[in-house]
Amino acid sequence: MINAVEKNPPDISKEKMYDSLFLHNSEKGQEAFREQMHEMTNIICETFGKENAPFTGKEPQTIEKEVEELFDFHSANQDFTALLNELKAPLFKNNLQISHEKSLAHLQCPPLIPAIAAELAISVFNQSLDSWDQSPSATYLEEGMIKWLAGQFGYSSNADGTFTSGGTQSNYTGLLLARDACCLSLWGQNVQKDGLPEEFHKLRILCSEEAHFTVQKSAVQLGLGGKAVIKVKTDKHHRMSVSHLQDQLAELKAQHLVPFALVGTCGTTDFGSIDPIDELAAIAHEEDLWFHVDAAFGGALILSESHKSKLKGICYADSLTVDFHKLFYQPISCGAFLVKNKESFRFLNHHADYLNPLEDVEEGIPNLVNKSILTSRRLDAFKLFLSLKTIGTNLFGEMIDHTFILAQATAEYLSSQDDIKVENLSPELNTVIFRYEPQDFSTDRCKLNRKIQQELLYEGRAAIAKTSVNGQTFLKFTILNPRTKMKHIQEIVDDIRTLGRKWREHT
Repeated sequence: MINAVEKNPPDISKEKMYDSLFLHNSEKGQEAFREQMHEMTNIICETFGKENAPFTGKEPQTIEKEVEELFDFHSANQDFTALLNELKAPLFKNNLQISHEKSLAHLQCPPLIPAIAAELAISVFNQSLDSWDQSPSATYLEEGMIKWLAGQFGYSSNADGTFTSGGTQSNYTGLLLARDACCLSLWGQNVQKDGLPEEFHKLRILCSEEAHFTVQKSAVQLGLGGKAVIKVKTDKHHRMSVSHLQDQLAELKAQHLVPFALVGTCGTTDFGSIDPIDELAAIAHEEDLWFHVDAAFGGALILSESHKSKLKGICYADSLTVDFHKLFYQPISCGAFLVKNKESFRFLNHHADYLNPLEDVEEGIPNLVNKSILTSRRLDAFKLFLSLKTIGTNLFGEMIDHTFILAQATAEYLSSQDDIKVENLSPELNTVIFRYEPQDFSTDRCKLNRKIQQELLYEGRAAIAKTSVNGQTFLKFTILNPRTKMKHIQEIVDDIRTLGRKWREHT
């Protein structure tokens, strides 16, 4: 009987073509890799060289139409260089130039060149950090970076952690561990094995009213519902009120509810405010609460000479979140989740014979899937590792401190302007919240500020953010770029006035 392979033998010419599609040990694959990397590098540098503005693209509806027109996949292969030239206008030109000095909108940093180079290596080797046999050296590199990070935050050798996609995943993991630890200690219920106990509806999480939205989102995803999150008032500096926290705890006890986790924020999204971490840690210890610190933004203070003291008490956190695609200048995504006690990860352990069998544990083979809610995972730790090795911790700290100094100088400059109101005169980190309030225009200033923010972007003058403070629209500088100078801030303020006058004249 003739089998299918004998009847339809493989097309050898096609097999040879495959050699130029992958990077491997043949000259053909390596030559194709060099050529395409060269072409991509050229078009990226050309884009950065020509675009001297944070945004030179079009309005949303036009961009949407241009991108939609790209989705005409051909049955035959296309020339790579020609394809890049086709993509240049709709994709590259319509990009936000995040490394521009006037790109000050969100917690989105310019990435360091060593980190970009690391991204290439990460993609080329394509290791997955779920099992050791998929990522031999990578496993130990991530473990080493976790050990270094834990030490920076003042944790002991009993700490542990994992790299994550960012604050959302890290905050979720912290609250997952907190929930399961509470259910086991309070009700003797193993959630992994038996599911949630009957009393789970009593569980409550406390955080400030300005905590990141992922606290609420995590509670929903954990099956506790949005009602499980109790918001604590903040003071005039937008930090959690300790007295109101104590009131909320007393009220929860009176209602026979079960507070099990307290979330402190080290760097709120808008004001960069830092909750009184050391005081919260003491209350959490006294009330037997899992203390999670969301330091996605403010965690970079570990490298700051002038602001590191603001992290006082963070070493007492049962778990913490830190992001590196904010003030550590890493490409998205790159974050970490740390725990004070490595035993906390037992609530994530699941063993599969084909991935992380128990025999590996007995033989001392590390499979990092045991510490993550993800299975497939990139070696994002390499980006931070290569950046720190190349740049050095001193220069890292100087860059971070520069943004803090500029934020303070910006707040002082804005406050000296007659037509600008500054909401945070002493920025905790490096965000400045302000509002354009011309004396000759007192109606609909919210609409005015929103229009200015949009026009700054569409005209390529600056990318800044808008937010809401007490129901009013405010503007925001998020100063992450160490290349931004005061002259850039002053030019943006001049443009705000120009656009403001223009809009008022036409209304």
